[in-house]
Amino acid sequence: CFQRWAITKVIETYLKQRIPLQKHGMVPDYSFSFAMSSCLIAMLPKGFYDRVDDGSIILKNSKRFSFCSDGINLEDGEESIKSDIIILATGFRGDQKLRDIFTANWCRNIVAGSSDTSVPLYRECIHPRIPQLAIVGYSESLTDIYVSERVANWVIHFLAGGFQMPSVRRMEESVAEWTKYKNLYNGKYFRRSCISTVNIWFNDLLCQDIGCNPRRKKGFLAEWFQPYGPADYAGLC
Repeated sequence: CFQRWAITKVIETYLKQRIPLQKHGMVPDYSFSFAMSSCLIAMLPKGFYDRVDDGSIILKNSKRFSFCSDGINLEDGEESIKSDIIILATGFRGDQKLRDIFTANWCRNIVAGSSDTSVPLYRECIHPRIPQLAIVGYSESLTDIYVSERVANWVIHFLAGGFQMPSVRRMEESVAEWTKYKNLYNGKYFRRSCISTVNIWFNDLLCQDIGCNPRRKKGFLAEWFQPYGPADYAGLC
């Protein structure tokens, strides 16, 4: 909606003015709104750009590199940087890591889905066709540990007999519903399985499955106006 777009543009403008991204060539090619919905935003360490300004941290974008005795060579040796520590911020392929769990070709072929769909995990955890395996930690949010803890709690309740899994058909219908959302809001990064904008909805579903009240706040006004966070799920049944 227009209101959400306007708010995110104001935040994006503020961040670009507050953080010297443009000065150091770090302005991303996507909007703040897209970064939030796709988990492409992270906490900035205190004093990070102060260290960049004083030269103790050097930021470089390079398609090619090679190591040398005292650092790294960029772009076929055209530029060399002396360094004690080099961090290669290349990302990773989570879907490939899922495939590498298995040796059976059938499992490898279905666990991560096809290239034009999100990874088909029911409740971001169980593949409908491989129900013997629970995958905790694949989904992303702005607070990954928080999400993984909620899913782990859900798995424990299932293993203890607290609830039964629905049929394969119903699980696949639920997966298709979430896939539709991810394709719409996460763009080309839909396979990262980011749920940052639907954290409350996701937690509500987990609470309902294990038989707990999804409304964790004390009182009507708090439920409507106070933000949800990890503390609201402390001591969950």
